[in-house]
Amino acid sequence: MRLAKHHIHLSKIDPLGDGLREMIEAEQTESEAITLEEAPDGQSLSEQWQHVVEEVEKDPNWFSFADEE
Repeated sequence: MRLAKHHIHLSKIDPLGDGLREMIEAEQTESEAITLEEAPDGQSLSEQWQHVVEEVEKDPNWFSFADEE
């Protein structure tokens, strides 16, 4: 009795090969593209979030888990 030998070869799949790579590249060159080249101003960011927190706390339905016993 003779057994046949079969070899299976799987090729790598490019996850960006379906046009996603081109879409990403196009978005990166848009005039409104977000870049992370500049460091945010920590003080300004902190002030903006403090303002958000103050506005949220004015909501009558607002609650804090810290207030629960």
